[in-house]
Parts: sequence; C-alpha cells; structure tokens
Amino acid sequence: MMRKTSVILLSAAAGAALTLFVTQPRAVLMGSSARAATSDTYRQLNLFGDVFERVRSDYVEKPDDSKLVESAISGMLSGLDPHSSYMDAKSFRDMQVQTRGEFGGLGIEVTMEDGLIKVVSPIDDTPASKAGIMANDIITNLDDEAVQGLTLNQAVEKMRGPVNTKIRLKIIRKGQDNPIDVTLVRDNIRVRSVRAHVEGDDIGYIRITTFNEQTTEGLKREITNLQNQIGDKLKGFVIDLRNNPGGLLEEAVTVSDAFLERGEIVSTRGRNAEETQRRAAHPGDLTKGKPVIVLINGGSASASEIVAGALQDHKRATLVGTRSFGKGSVQTIIPLGSGNGALRLTTARYYTPSGKSIQAKGIVPDIEVLQDVPDELKSRTDTKGEASLRGHLKNDGDEKTGSQSYVPPDAKDDKALKMADDLLHGIKVNPTAPTTADKGSADKPATKEAN
Repeated sequence: MMRKTSVILLSAAAGAALTLFVTQPRAVLMGSSARAATSDTYRQLNLFGDVFERVRSDYVEKPDDSKLVESAISGMLSGLDPHSSYMDAKSFRDMQVQTRGEFGGLGIEVTMEDGLIKVVSPIDDTPASKAGIMANDIITNLDDEAVQGLTLNQAVEKMRGPVNTKIRLKIIRKGQDNPIDVTLVRDNIRVRSVRAHVEGDDIGYIRITTFNEQTTEGLKREITNLQNQIGDKLKGFVIDLRNNPGGLLEEAVTVSDAFLERGEIVSTRGRNAEETQRRAAHPGDLTKGKPVIVLINGGSASASEIVAGALQDHKRATLVGTRSFGKGSVQTIIPLGSGNGALRLTTARYYTPSGKSIQAKGIVPDIEVLQDVPDELKSRTDTKGEASLRGHLKNDGDEKTGSQSYVPPDAKDDKALKMADDLLHGIKVNPTAPTTADKGSADKPATKEAN
C-alpha cells in the first residue's frame, strides 16, 4: 500500500530533512557506545566491499557490476519483511502506471493462453472497443512481431505506449476463416477500479477491485448513478472488497470518508512517536445514511482492510464474509534518482479507529459466511494470509492465518451476496448493528487505546 506519487515525494523529502535534523546534533553528542556502533557498521560495510571485489575478480564468469549491486540491495530489503523491496527503473515505472490507473494504450483486458494473447474484454469507449475488438479474440502479432514466445508482461508493454502512436494487431477470431488486421491509435486509458450495477431493483452493488488514483472519483460517480437509477426504492449499498489486494493509502482514506460524517479513519505509527499521523473524516455521507454492507474475504488486504476497519469500528457498515488477509503495514515509495529506481520501504503500521492493529490477524467480519466451493477447487481457495509470510512483522497476541477467498462466478451461488441482500431487506438482522436510539453515538469516534 502506498500514497499518491506527489505525497510519496513529499514524504521522501521530509524524511531526508528529518534525517539531517536528527543526525547532525547526534554527531556532536556521540558517546562511546555510539562510536562503537558506528565503527562496527563501517566494518560490516568493508566486509561487503571485500566480498564484492572477490566476486568481481574470481567468479567463474565476468559478472555485471550493476546486477551485483542491485542483488545486494534487493537482498537487504527483502530480509526486512515481505513488503519491502527494491524496484529497478522499469519496475518503478510499471508501479507508477499501476497506481495512477491511467496510461497510453489500447483499452483491452488480456490474458495468456497457449502462448498467445487472448482478449478478456475491451474497455468501453477506447480504441479497442471502437475498432471492434471482441472478447475471446486471439492476438497473434503486434506490429508484425509474433506474440508466441513473449511473456504476458512483454506483450502488454508492447501494446502500451505514447498517446497518438499507432500499432498493428493481427487477430484470429472464431468463425472467421482469415486473420483480421487492425491498426489502432493509442489513447489515454483509465483503468476502471470501480464497477457497479443495480442488484434486484433496490440495492446498489459496488465492486472495488483496487485502490488507485481513480478509485474515489469512480466511487462517487457510481453512487450518484445508482441513486439516480433506483430513486426512492433504494434500500442500501453493498461494497464488495473481496480479493482486493489494496493500493494507495490516500484512496483508502477518501473512500472511507465517503461513508462517514466524522471521526478517525486510520492512524499510522512509525518507529518514533512523533511520526504518528491520524486521518479523520469530513462531514458529508454520500449515501445519505443508507445502510451499507461490506463484503470481505481472505483476499481483502491492506487498503481494503483500512476501509473495512473504519466502517466497522464506527458501526457504519456490517461486514460479511471471511476474515481478511491481515496486512497492517504501510509502504512508502522512495525514488532514488533518475534511472536508479526506488525503494518500497515499510515505514509504519496502521491502526483502525479503535486502536487495533490487524497486522497478521486480519479483520473479522460481523457475520461470517462460507461459500460452497466446488470439490476440484477446494485445495486452492484459501488464502494463507500475512501471518504465513516469512519475515512478516509480528503482532501481540494470537496471530491468525488462513481464510476462504473463493467468490462464486455466478451471483446466484454467492452466499455472502445473498446474506447482504437479506440484511438490507430486513429478512435477517445483524445483532451487532446500532439501533435507531444509539445511532448518534455510533457516529462518534471510537475510544482510542493507548499508543
């Protein structure tokens, strides 16, 4: 999980300034123990230098110096926890595209099948949809280069590019005797992280697949559309966060804020007490107080857990499903200069409004609902969770791991969605939900535990 790029850059700059402010006085007051620690650190760095030179001179094949350094940095960061890592320049660019949710491309969702690129679906109002690209089309060539032998990432990278540039696709379509040649002009594509539809005729269903820079605006748009479509019959909203791996911290905060009038949303706490930050809601519930059901499961992680935890603690929503993943840490992206990539560094833990850390524990839903899993999938539908990751940050008390993450492909088989429907129609009741009499108190910030 990370903040928007602008905030990340500010955080990185602020961190550098803080380091200078703190370390300069320490140099003056350094005692014998501090000098000993510094001496030991330099001894270890000398050891690294010795090993580096020995590998360069004696390894059986001449190594690439830059690869040696990158591998050393990667090893150092991966040894901290499962979420800290080094990104080379290309990985950093890819991450920025992912979190921005906007790129120059064609507007098609694709997958790899038998070494070829298969179209899952074209995105509405994009070059691909306008050119008549269809689901299940097979892409065999990109600009006369065969797709066979490329990885999915390599093929996707070739299809992306600067806006207003052209690319030729050769397509095999079922029912067509000859391949189809299509020339497309790349355009600005926005990834739809929020999708919605009317469930039945009186429930607004909103699916959030990731938290990128487009998520909050997408949520606001879909809430308004559903309110206009359903009108006075609207019973409430189902927010589906199942198998949502997370994303930007800032987006998790603003999505939570969309449903809350006031109170703390999340706090983040770093190594030092002065680094604690608290984020609060602003007046204005976009749903106008309508009941909200949030669906979570073992694949709901990070930013998803911030939203679920905030709405649960404020009794603004009923959580239905299975225990979430349990990733309760914040990663800051720290650019390392032109061409040097960036660090993804764990800099804080986050806490729900009541002061709970869900790290390696997850969020327990108000109502647990287990899905009926087909026999052939039973061995692959549980997510092990944060607590099972080697080197994860420890938490006090019993850690929890393993939770069902299966979502039936057909909505009629979705027991969690059926439970949400029954709750919103009053067929079933959540015993933990606030009554009308205590609704006012439920909107107040939850009691904070000691830091």
